[in-house]
Amino acid sequence: MPIKPLSSDKLYRVSELNDLSPDVCKSTKHLIPLDEIVGQERAQQAVEFAMSIKEKGYNIYAIGRNGLGKRTMMLRYLHRHELNGNSRTIYDWCYVVNFEETRSPKVLKLPAGIGNQFKKDVEKLMMRLVKALPLAFDNEMYYSRSETLKTQLAEKQETALVNLTKEAKEKNISLALTTQGDYQLVALNGEEPHTEETFDALSEKEQRQFEAVIAKLEVKLRGIIRQLTEWEEEFSDKLEKLNEEVALEVLSHFIKTLQEQYHSLPEVKAHLSAMQKDILENLDIFLEESEEQVALAYAALDKKMPRRYQVNVLVSQDEHKFPIVVEESPNYHAIFGYVENATYKGTVFTDFSLIRSGSLHRANGGVLMMDAVKVLERPYVWDGLKRALRSRKLNLSSLEREVTLSGTISLDPEPIPLDAKIILFGDYQTYQLLQHYDPEFSELFRVTADFEDEMPRTDKSEEHYARFISSIIHDNDMLHCDRRAIARIIEYSSRQVEDQNKLSLHSADIANLLRETNYCARSMNATVIRSSHVEQALMNQEKRVSRLKDQVMQSFMNGTTLIDTQGDAVGQINALSVIATSDYQFGAPNRITATTAFGEGDVFDIERKVKLGGSIHSKGVMILSAYLASIFGKTAKIPLSTHLTFEQSYGGVDGDSASMAELCAIVSAFSQQPLRQDIAITGSMNQFGDAQPIGGVNEKIEGFFDVCTIKGRLSTQGVIIPESNVHNLMLRKDVIEAVEKGEFHIWAIGHVTEAIEIFTSKLAGTWNEEGGYASDSIFGIAQAKLNALRK
Repeated sequence: MPIKPLSSDKLYRVSELNDLSPDVCKSTKHLIPLDEIVGQERAQQAVEFAMSIKEKGYNIYAIGRNGLGKRTMMLRYLHRHELNGNSRTIYDWCYVVNFEETRSPKVLKLPAGIGNQFKKDVEKLMMRLVKALPLAFDNEMYYSRSETLKTQLAEKQETALVNLTKEAKEKNISLALTTQGDYQLVALNGEEPHTEETFDALSEKEQRQFEAVIAKLEVKLRGIIRQLTEWEEEFSDKLEKLNEEVALEVLSHFIKTLQEQYHSLPEVKAHLSAMQKDILENLDIFLEESEEQVALAYAALDKKMPRRYQVNVLVSQDEHKFPIVVEESPNYHAIFGYVENATYKGTVFTDFSLIRSGSLHRANGGVLMMDAVKVLERPYVWDGLKRALRSRKLNLSSLEREVTLSGTISLDPEPIPLDAKIILFGDYQTYQLLQHYDPEFSELFRVTADFEDEMPRTDKSEEHYARFISSIIHDNDMLHCDRRAIARIIEYSSRQVEDQNKLSLHSADIANLLRETNYCARSMNATVIRSSHVEQALMNQEKRVSRLKDQVMQSFMNGTTLIDTQGDAVGQINALSVIATSDYQFGAPNRITATTAFGEGDVFDIERKVKLGGSIHSKGVMILSAYLASIFGKTAKIPLSTHLTFEQSYGGVDGDSASMAELCAIVSAFSQQPLRQDIAITGSMNQFGDAQPIGGVNEKIEGFFDVCTIKGRLSTQGVIIPESNVHNLMLRKDVIEAVEKGEFHIWAIGHVTEAIEIFTSKLAGTWNEEGGYASDSIFGIAQAKLNALRK
């Protein structure tokens, strides 16, 4: 029975959208956008598991090639599912000064949404204190009390000095104050002090008497001066105590209100108490009158400065929102935070208020997403990330200090507890490298979310896909697609994955097509996207990238590349190949020829000899050689050597999809029976001659169809493909129309002998009981010629 070509309904699967009623769903406007991860149940389960478990190390590595929409799908899923129910509490994190050790700022953990309010409350407190404290010291009551203390001191000092002056006067000694501020005892000459001349004029006895008296009085004077110093210290202490009492009245009034407001937060209460104590110890900065001193206090790193009472809100979270952070540029500072430096009048300084958060701080309590390759490319980031995940702490250490090993003074802030899930996006090769070279990787990233490239195409999945299209349209504010446009995009998705029964999950391709389709529709002033707009966008896409295809087709048109699409020839066949660029692939026929000569039965692959053939192609030739030997070498060695080549092929050849074509050419050369040139063939084979599926079947068929159109169309032309490739067919409309009209044919075969029969219009032949093939079969004719050579 002759093999029948495929009917046109086998060449393309039309999307009927059976699960979307035409009355209810006329366009994407009537579809609810899809918020879940479409077609990624396996990956979704992995994410759900990782997000539910709190133990250390259950971070996620999301595997899948670029363009699958891993990040978009993950974000949609995380936004859609409320994960706070997993006993995850979100906090605000603030840095405040450590009054005991300023180099080690303290961390305050506050409930989400409280951080900024606390910062404002403290700022308000400071503003009030700046006004209220000077006023407390600028009133009659304070002046009266401080003056009393001063008067008491002055009276004591005066009494002591008057008594000493009296005693000295009685002994003809004067107690005087020098211009340098020192006390001096001088002998008197009547009422006036002795000069050097008058003192020298005295007798030695009188001089010694004066010196002895002055010596005794100096001892007393030193004792009085010591006592004066003690009285001044007592006065300072009393004045300080008075100042503290006055300031405490003001402070306790304001701070007590704050302590009551934050009574449920012990850390905040403790900080406010420490702040109150520190303000009392540094009252002079609030009473500073010089503007320059105030400016310096706010700018310079000084023990006494108002900025030490500020609150640095490192992270402020929304209490109703799960933290999800996507880090596009994962360098060390962007992830782990850093400490800035400031300059004031040539002085470089830093303090706790200059600490800045990283994405890991902002993702604390939630999720941080990053690209694995970008993380590995940046210096020190991978080690820092592992260190943070191991310790579950965020240490804000200076990268510069670690790298340069310098002793520069810097801050050593208290670490923040880390409770975040890390999601790394990457390909399988990066995953394998990390598994192989980093033993810690599998301990820290225990969950693998493996994203699929495709999904089964069913009525239900088509409905999901339509909603997925609707979500892209809604997210990007595009024109809505009508029913037929939705169906055409779904059909395009099947073409992308080369399977009638599957849909591509490469969301970037679908999103790009929708953007370009939306542009086409708007440029035509349409109010809705129709299938014609989708076709136009696809044509525009192909035109942009098909320069190489046009060049190749031009070579067939002008005869540069030799090809026959009619007639027949011995040892010559049209095979099909795919030529691929980075963003486009197309099919084109190749002429394969086989010549024979007396020999040892070897098949010489010319492509392999000149190192243009890849290992897979060479394997295909060896397999067909084995099949040849099983057909014609059952009883004796084949007495012919065969030379096989791709004509006009000057680049590399790889793949085994031409092995059936090569076998047909060799059998034709053995039997000297001509092969039809109006037919092309693609498909590999095994050692038993069974046809095996190949890739790029749509492009290959269309490539030969295009060449037939260039060289002249005949109603007998067509292509032979493996039967196992039928489900891969999603052909162009013009090819399907030609098949419908009987102007082009596609045969699906299960064995290479069927291809021989189509090419020669004769039976291939089967091994009979007599130990040979029928004499009128192709194998029989070839066997007879080989037997003649053997004799």
